[in-house]
Amino acid sequence: MAGMAVIEVPQWQGSSSLAARRLIDGARMLSEVLPPGPRLRAQLASSAGTTEGGVRNAGVLAGNLAVVRAVLAGAGALTPVVAGGDCGVELAPVEAAIGRFGDRLAVAWLDAHGDLHTPASSPSGAFHGMVLRALLGDGPGTLSPERTLKPGQVVLAGVRALDPAEREFVRRHRIRLVGVDELAAASALADAVAGAGAEAVYVHVDLDVLDPGEFGAVGFPEPGGLTISRLAAAVRALAGRFAVAGIGITEYQPRGPADRAKLAPLVQAVADAAAATPPGEVAQIEQHAGCTAPSASATPTATTTASPGIARPVRPDPSQRASGRGP
Repeated sequence: MAGMAVIEVPQWQGSSSLAARRLIDGARMLSEVLPPGPRLRAQLASSAGTTEGGVRNAGVLAGNLAVVRAVLAGAGALTPVVAGGDCGVELAPVEAAIGRFGDRLAVAWLDAHGDLHTPASSPSGAFHGMVLRALLGDGPGTLSPERTLKPGQVVLAGVRALDPAEREFVRRHRIRLVGVDELAAASALADAVAGAGAEAVYVHVDLDVLDPGEFGAVGFPEPGGLTISRLAAAVRALAGRFAVAGIGITEYQPRGPADRAKLAPLVQAVADAAAATPPGEVAQIEQHAGCTAPSASATPTATTTASPGIARPVRPDPSQRASGRGP
C-alpha cells in the first residue's frame, strides 16, 4: 500500500483484567515504538459504564466504536496499524477490511484465546472475549459490525485456552487452527490463509499469544506460547504472500522499559508487513472484490457452515485449557 497509518486506540473497557487501565499506556507505548509516519489517536471515553445485555460497559464501548470508525476513515488508503487497547478495538478495522476486500479477505487471529463467546456463554461479560464472534455475525446489539466474516475466512493461530463453548463453535464451524508447534515453520500460518482462498489478510496480534516466559506484560498470560522471533517470522511470511489489509496489536499492559525492548523485533516485522504491498496489487484485489461483494447497504449475514474440503476440523485436545480471562 501507499504506507501505514498508526491508529492509537486506548480502549480498556472491553477487558476483564483487574489492571485493564494499563491498556491505555500500552496503546500509547505501542504507537510510540512504531516507525515514524502518520499518527491518528481515537479520543475515547475514560470512564467505565454499565452492563447491558450481558456485556460490561456496553454503552461506553458502543460510543468508542463510533469514534474508531471515524478515525479509521481518516486513514484513507493507508494500511491501518492499530495500537490497542483490548481486543475489542479490532471490530472497526476488520469491518473496514471486509468492506475493501470482501470474500478475498482472511483474518489471521494470533491469540492465546478464541474470543468466540457471546453474552450468553461468557463467564465475565467482557467484550474482548466476544469480538471475533461478533465479527462472525453474532455480535451483541450495538457492538455488531456492519459487515461480517464467514467462518472459512478465519484462521486461529497460537490458541491454547478455549472455553468449552468456544471449542464447540470451532468444531461445528470447522474453523482453521494452527497450533503453537506448527508455527515453528514460518510458512505454516501463510499456508493456512492460502487454504482459505484469500488474497488479502488482516493480522490480529494479542500479545498473550506469546509465551509468558518471554513476554508476560499482558492481562491473561497462558503458558506454552510463541517466541517473539516465531511470531515476527509468521507476520513476515504473511506479508510475503498476501496484501496486508491491516494489523492490530493488542492487550499490552506495560510493566517496565524492558517490555518495549523485547517487542522491537515484532514491531519492526509489523512495520515492514504494513508497507509490503504495492498499491496496484491492492487496487486489483479491491476491484475483484467489488465484482462479487454485496452492496454496503445490504444487511450483513454470517455464514454458519464452512465448505467441507477447506476448513480443518478441530481435534479434541485435552491440553487446551479453559480461558483464564473468562471472556
